[in-house]
Amino acid sequence: MTALRAIIFYLGYSLALVLVSSIVTPIALLTPPKTRAWLILRYNWFVLLWLRITCGVRYEIEGAEHIPQNGETVVILANHQSEWETLYLQLVTQPMSTVLKQELLKIPFFGWGMKALQPIPVDRSKPAAAMKQLLKEGKQRLDEGFSVLAFPEGTRTEPGTRGDHKKGGAMLATKSGKAILPVAHNAGEHWTSSPLKKKAGTIRVCFGPLIQTEGRHVNDVHAEVTEWLEAQVDRLSDLPPVRVEEKKAEATEKSAD
Repeated sequence: MTALRAIIFYLGYSLALVLVSSIVTPIALLTPPKTRAWLILRYNWFVLLWLRITCGVRYEIEGAEHIPQNGETVVILANHQSEWETLYLQLVTQPMSTVLKQELLKIPFFGWGMKALQPIPVDRSKPAAAMKQLLKEGKQRLDEGFSVLAFPEGTRTEPGTRGDHKKGGAMLATKSGKAILPVAHNAGEHWTSSPLKKKAGTIRVCFGPLIQTEGRHVNDVHAEVTEWLEAQVDRLSDLPPVRVEEKKAEATEKSAD
């Protein structure tokens, strides 16, 4: 039954993606950034609603009062476990530019809509160039009135594991003098890495107080963000934390046996 629900979910997910990318996106490109985002991101709202209807996955929010409501641009930094948070967090404030791997823009339909939202695509195989691009284009987006969404871990991590947090997001915020809005969640426990396994239940999302960066060293800011994210992810999850390196070492030992 779980697999059947997931199949029904992805049928609606895919059909809506084709319709939005083929019909809504071309029209949205003729509008200002904020209106464009509102139009294209109706897809995200649909997916979240459809996920609830078909798979019984809901979400609850803590700390919504920390989300800027006065048009203030911020750098949003969140842990990364699944596709769910990439859909939801784009809805937090508008307009927003998301840092993502450049390969995603080459995916038919999906990439078309994402490109229209003016993301910051980076080549993860070239860390130095990716950092330079993040700082340059991130500053441009912030100056243009966009908030910037980034995932310090750089890639998805399984629930219960901890990846290495990169400094790019903290560095962008520090160099631009923008505050950081930290976000923690346990989405990967319900939108799992297995496409046909969507676990019914409630995803918990926590927005933290804004972390000010002006006049601070990037290492201090990065440490504060990392500490907050790891503590909140541990609190929201029922799984004991294990670092990615430890999990890889454990898998290597088992294969050796």
